[in-house]
Amino acid sequence: MLVERPPAGLLRRFLVTQRHLTGLLLGGLVAWVRHRPAERRHGFLFALAWLLSWPARLLVRRDLRREPFPVQLRRRLELLGPTYIKLGQVLSLRRDILPASITDELAHLLDRLPVVSFERFLELVEADLGRPVQEVFFWIDEEPLGSASIAQIHRATTSDGEQVILKVVKPGIRETLRRDALLLKAFGSMLEIFLARYRPRTVIDEFVDYTFKEVDLRREADNAEVFANHFRDQPDVVFPRIYRRLSGRDVLCMEFLDGIKPNSPEAVALPLDVRERIVRLGAEAIIRMLYRDGFFHADLHPANLLLLPGPKAGFIDLGMVGRFDDALRRTLLNYFYCLVHGDADSAARYLTSVAEPGPGADPHGFRRELVEISQRWHGRSSFEGISLGQLILESVNIGGEYRMYFPVEMVLMVKALVTFEGVGQILMPGLDVVAISRQHIQRIFLEQFSPLRLLGEAARSAPDLVEAVSQAPMLVHQSLKALDQMTTQRPRETPLAGIRGTLFGGFSLLAGAILVAAGAPWPLSALLFGLGVLVALRPGKG
Repeated sequence: MLVERPPAGLLRRFLVTQRHLTGLLLGGLVAWVRHRPAERRHGFLFALAWLLSWPARLLVRRDLRREPFPVQLRRRLELLGPTYIKLGQVLSLRRDILPASITDELAHLLDRLPVVSFERFLELVEADLGRPVQEVFFWIDEEPLGSASIAQIHRATTSDGEQVILKVVKPGIRETLRRDALLLKAFGSMLEIFLARYRPRTVIDEFVDYTFKEVDLRREADNAEVFANHFRDQPDVVFPRIYRRLSGRDVLCMEFLDGIKPNSPEAVALPLDVRERIVRLGAEAIIRMLYRDGFFHADLHPANLLLLPGPKAGFIDLGMVGRFDDALRRTLLNYFYCLVHGDADSAARYLTSVAEPGPGADPHGFRRELVEISQRWHGRSSFEGISLGQLILESVNIGGEYRMYFPVEMVLMVKALVTFEGVGQILMPGLDVVAISRQHIQRIFLEQFSPLRLLGEAARSAPDLVEAVSQAPMLVHQSLKALDQMTTQRPRETPLAGIRGTLFGGFSLLAGAILVAAGAPWPLSALLFGLGVLVALRPGKG
């Protein structure tokens, strides 16, 4: 049972955090000395560490003294509470930055935290909805279905007899997050000085941004409706319906989807044709989210997937989503398309273009490594060798070795693909991931060139084109006026040179105006304008 206390003050929380940080550093020193290989226990550095580790042992918690560093890190995050548990869960995905020993251990962080009492739960519902619970709900289950770091969920029945899920933000979590975010950002800025390679400030900023969005349940309601709209042409891919009149910032009321988990014995016992249908639906949905819509489920794991009667595929827990802008989505679409079609060189080129080079980066070496990995993998698509998701995961992971860093959305994308493959292999052992992925990505790739889509993109850019055309006469007038002033103020060396320069400059200005009116890229138009002015400035040397 959760004993509710007001969030600790900033100073007190700072002291508690610093105590655990100091303990982690001292414990890390002890672990380094203890687990150092025998053949490497020599030299001045080891002797100094060995001497310091003896007094350090006395300052480290007794239950953590003999644990390796990754275990100490996980345990201290759990002791620090919900914000840090959530941070650890996000860090467990960053295999591109952190060592595998740490990310593997952080994956074991607690996923079920102490619950809010049922009486307090009801108070929170009433406070957010502004109405007595009895007016809108016929029944609410006293036993929660789940209690995570941010929210708690219960089954319920509305006064109209609808079976629903009630999700409520835990009391004090928003204030706790704001307080911890200040400390984490300060801590990240400090670490950036010493551990810039691991990009602590960027990772913490990403975590704070995503977590703040999760504590406003109106965003999850919006996400569910966006997903439902994107898949309105595919009724067999289901997202829970949102009851807006029974939802608010801290309370979310959504449809209860009565299905089974894909990793349950009941799912494995389903007929083969049903399992095959579910796997194809799941693959289609995830590939569409990623490469067609650029809006995808960013917390995908088996507990957030449901097998529904029909058969249908259901997605739940939609608070955390990833977004690709159009440029990134197209690049990743091209990358995935080339990857499943065996074009290792092009796939490596597209993936390299997504990464952000850090200090001392080696983009060319990274690209060569990507080509080698893809060539080794091509033609192998089962978990007996290496999976498609694992290939992309490995490609992203080695980025840190070459100081090439990816946006967090890339890491979330890989998680979605790995989850799909894992579930697919449970339901259909030996699943040909490449074949099923190639089928769906081919259709999405061809959709990019459909007349309707091209017309839609043209319509979206119509305001820019109209603005360019409307501005063209003014730009030509101003440029010709500036050209006339410049040519009359500077003496020409020869009449022919002046005529040549003026004609060439005027032609460049006119060509730039025509390109603007035609909707050409602004850099090209600006280049021609600039060239015309430059020639006009030096007519005698034209």
